[in-house]
Amino acid sequence: MKIERLSQDKIRIFLTFDDLLERGIQKEDMWREIPKVHELFSEMMDQAYSELGFDASGPLAVEVFALPAQGMVVIVTRGKLESGLFADEADDEDEEVYEMEVTLEQSDLISYKFQDFEDVISAAKKLRKYIANGGSLYLYQNKWIMLLEPLEMEEKEYEAVIAILSEFGEATSVSQAMLEEYGKTIVSDDAVNVLCSHF
Repeated sequence: MKIERLSQDKIRIFLTFDDLLERGIQKEDMWREIPKVHELFSEMMDQAYSELGFDASGPLAVEVFALPAQGMVVIVTRGKLESGLFADEADDEDEEVYEMEVTLEQSDLISYKFQDFEDVISAAKKLRKYIANGGSLYLYQNKWIMLLEPLEMEEKEYEAVIAILSEFGEATSVSQAMLEEYGKTIVSDDAVNVLCSHF
């Protein structure tokens, strides 16, 4: 479990599938209201408090993203308590209550970020064997981000692609919409072949 602060009121938690398996949680369970998921959420909030000093009291907006072959990303945003709005309820409650608004999104896109352009080229050259066409490349917050659609891949090819991407980059949860709005599109389509033919 990896936790990072995005802003004063927002954190991102990256859970691998191993993190989920250790707790007896299947990927599909993250979409269900079950005690194991509540325990996991409490554990995440305790860790966020001890590592980052993130206090999760009050209303929280929770977004859960499933990343293929990589795990889950949970983004927690702390809302502001409006004075008087929750005051009566707070007096009645002795224990901490998470008031959550949960958004669940599942992305089929494989999304990896790279520190250096050289790494992107090296990855593309190795990927070409497995990917006939497709893929797009963006520049976002000084990182190169490659998106691939795993739709037509066999499982072995898929695992090989993930292994190659993990060798040169790291999984990221930035959505395509975010990249198109706030990033710069470098190669909109067929990125692997375009990179290989130019470099």
